[in-house]
Amino acid sequence: MLSAMFSKVPCAGVLRSLRQKRPPRGGAVRALPGLRPGGLLASLTLCFALASCGFAPLYGPGGPGDTLHGQVEIAEPTTENEFEFVARVETRLGRAAAAPMRLDYAITTRRDGLAITADQETQRYNLMGEVTYRVTDTTTGAELSTGRTHSFTSFSATGTTVATTTAERDARKRLMVILADQAVTHLLATAETFLP
Repeated sequence: MLSAMFSKVPCAGVLRSLRQKRPPRGGAVRALPGLRPGGLLASLTLCFALASCGFAPLYGPGGPGDTLHGQVEIAEPTTENEFEFVARVETRLGRAAAAPMRLDYAITTRRDGLAITADQETQRYNLMGEVTYRVTDTTTGAELSTGRTHSFTSFSATGTTVATTTAERDARKRLMVILADQAVTHLLATAETFLP
């Protein structure tokens, strides 16, 4: 593909234009908006460098995402927060009943008031959350990986009671998605250290 692309472009003219910072005669190669002279060459060099150093996507064939998918049994959720957390993790890693690895977790949250009026009414809250998790070998019980992640979301409390309750529930759901994504990302990034 590259050879076909470059076969239509006079190489000497391209190199000369990169050195002189102006397009070659005949307009065979046109500079892209925002691309500095030499930018195309630098981009191609980066692509070849990544390919030669073994760079591969997490979810590519044989990558950590592919290897972990369906291989982690997740502890049963018992609270609304845990259900949201587990649902997101299962979306990323798949659901497994009897898997070689098990993920256990503990979720803590707290609500902090932000905007407080002169009448001591809180109009906005931060919802803070933290998850500690551990992956173990289901056969031997050996600990394979541990981690901790934390984040926050916010919601407004200026509407009706129903609106505030709905906003808080949505904020909790968003928080659990964020925490689950962070935990899964960490597991995928470190999977090579504990996968057989």
